[in-house]
Amino acid sequence: MPTSTFKEFEAQALAEGFDEVLERTWPADATLDTHTHPFALKARVVAGEMWLTVGDRTQHLKAGDDFALDREVAHAERYGHQGTSYWVARRN
Repeated sequence: MPTSTFKEFEAQALAEGFDEVLERTWPADATLDTHTHPFALKARVVAGEMWLTVGDRTQHLKAGDDFALDREVAHAERYGHQGTSYWVARRN
């Protein structure tokens, strides 16, 4: 059953071995060119929409959608016209 509050998402992520959980908010129409992170992550979009591109595959994610990335996976991000917020758990 999906978690419905940040506290529930945080508790579940910490129980799964993630060591940092936070909310990220991006302004309207922001883009991040291809980059990597030194951590693995799982996230849930909680407001707005975004496009996540890994390799040749682009996912259109909306509020309620989950996504995950392993550490050092090259990806690009683009955020919607109203901006975007998501909860993210990181495994450093």
